Amino acid sequence: MKSMVLTGIRQMEMIEVPDPKIVNDTDVLIKMKRVGVCGSDIHYYATGKIGSQVVQYPFAVGHEGAGTVVETGSAVSTLHPGDEIAIEPAMPCWECDQCKAGRPHTCRNLKFLGCPGQADGCLSEYIVMPESSCFPLGENMILDDGALSEPLAIGVYAVKRSISMKGAAVGILGFGPIGMSVLLPAQAQGATSIYVTDKIEGRLEKARSLGANYAGNPDEEDIVAKVSELEPNMLDVVFECCGKQEALDNAIDLLKPGGTLMMIGIPEFDHWSFSADKGRRKEITYTNIRRQNHALEPTLEMMKNKVIDARQMVTHRFHFNQTKEAFDLVDQYADGVMKAMIEF
Repeated sequence: MKSMVLTGIRQMEMIEVPDPKIVNDTDVLIKMKRVGVCGSDIHYYATGKIGSQVVQYPFAVGHEGAGTVVETGSAVSTLHPGDEIAIEPAMPCWECDQCKAGRPHTCRNLKFLGCPGQADGCLSEYIVMPESSCFPLGENMILDDGALSEPLAIGVYAVKRSISMKGAAVGILGFGPIGMSVLLPAQAQGATSIYVTDKIEGRLEKARSLGANYAGNPDEEDIVAKVSELEPNMLDVVFECCGKQEALDNAIDLLKPGGTLMMIGIPEFDHWSFSADKGRRKEITYTNIRRQNHALEPTLEMMKNKVIDARQMVTHRFHFNQTKEAFDLVDQYADGVMKAMIEF
């Protein structure tokens, strides 16, 4: 089969690799149909690493996937050939202390699609996943929904981990796919005021079209002063979605005393810097978000019931053999891209 692999910094090549086989009786053989390009994929593409996770070339990335079941192991009971599914990229061991504590997303032995040292990604014609990582798409759902459910679940999880959204004043700093994945469930859960920042005008326009009360560029205006005019008591919770130090600094200034900072973005540096004085005086709660935990099924349910419509996130489509073009587009933030979708 064909697989698209990273071969160096900003280098990618289509190669032939052996077809994957069902080995365990809980395995599912999947024909890939959609793969969304994620910001973490671009980290590996452009820098060759995320923190301590360093690419060994050649390596296939990709983890936002949907496909069709081709074959199942003898113990698989919930899926059948021909089923269209969303793919949960995490493959926990289900035996360690983290899994038993209800935290499979921080499993000690986790394997995650497209993560160096763990598992090859899903930018291949076929992959094999355990049944526990495969979720049938509901009635009236499409393959795009399956691929989008992975980033959207991160936003659903982050919103759930923060505070009650009912009547909340919310900040979202960085309005790429994860920022949008926070805004949609925040609105669905009752946030009344949403303030968005980004440095790309097209993304700010998208935030406004989705109902953000304010969307501004921190390079062009004093966003803290602007938000304080609109929301004198400042914000209950701020979601940092871009992994930038200046965004975190803004977040601390934007929060009211007792506010909560949700840190979702993946920085390219090793250490955050905090204002100890501001954080202590405001008694800010800092929470890191690691992917998602038990949020994929609720996310799919919300998508099926039209509580959340994430399809508008997709702005560009590419064929499998155009994957490098898709990665270059996202890497360069070009042509108003929000989510590039690879189609097989």
